[in-house]
Amino acid sequence: MAEKNAGLSKEEREAVKQRAAELRAQEKAGKNRAAGEQAVREAIAALPDEDRVLAEGIDRIVSEVAPHLVPKTWYGFPSYANEDGKVVVFFKAASKFTTRYATLGFEESANLDDGDLWVTSFAVLALTPDTEKKIADHIRRAAS
Repeated sequence: MAEKNAGLSKEEREAVKQRAAELRAQEKAGKNRAAGEQAVREAIAALPDEDRVLAEGIDRIVSEVAPHLVPKTWYGFPSYANEDGKVVVFFKAASKFTTRYATLGFEESANLDDGDLWVTSFAVLALTPDTEKKIADHIRRAAS
């Protein structure tokens, strides 16, 4: 018999459960910015130190350059949505799926289109003045 290893990993199953819980909580709260901010703060606080520092930096940058985006969690990730509730940008911690780097990602609602090819995610290892500037530029453009 073939070994069953197809399907979702334990971490992926947990993310799906988190997403279902997020949807239930968002349904109760409606499009409540305060509830979203609280959920993002809690998600960030639960991260290991290295990921938490990066997530706090991304949260600060989004707040500064795209304050109109609404914080919310998405599969347990801190994320930021447009006025239609569509996720524009998200932060996926390295610890989430035991990967070697955190990811700053952009969803389809992000305004990053650039011809036939454009970036939709970045590996993030550290926040330096240079990386913060690049991140701010991409978030500003994505949220425009």
